[in-house]
Amino acid sequence: MSAVLRAVKGAYRPILGKARTLATLPIYLDAQATNPTDPRVLDAMLPYMTEQYGNPHSRTHQYGWDTEKAVDKAREQIAGLVNAHPKEIVFTSGATESNNMALKGVARFYRGKKKHIITTQTEHKCVLDSCRKLQEEGFD
Repeated sequence: MSAVLRAVKGAYRPILGKARTLATLPIYLDAQATNPTDPRVLDAMLPYMTEQYGNPHSRTHQYGWDTEKAVDKAREQIAGLVNAHPKEIVFTSGATESNNMALKGVARFYRGKKKHIITTQTEHKCVLDSCRKLQEEGFD
């Protein structure tokens, strides 16, 4: 068992001044907001969070070169899992950025052919905000 996995399994979190193990915390049902990191992912990512923390878009130094290789490898692994080409895999900072990019990108791509977007009032705020922006641009 890796050191990270041992740390996660024995983790405690201070809540209202008390240390509790993960087993004594209430069940967490908002997994769309956040969820625990898989220990295998944490093991793979830890070096890039502590030692090799370069910007993968900086191509003028070793830090950037090393992290660019790691990002490219991750992109290839994910592409293999979902039967895609690595260039089809885009990393974003989170769901808001992803939703904005997907909605606005598809809508604007098809602007000349289709201008009707359907959503619901219960959608996430970032989806509704994107739809409002597209409505200002002439989408129904």
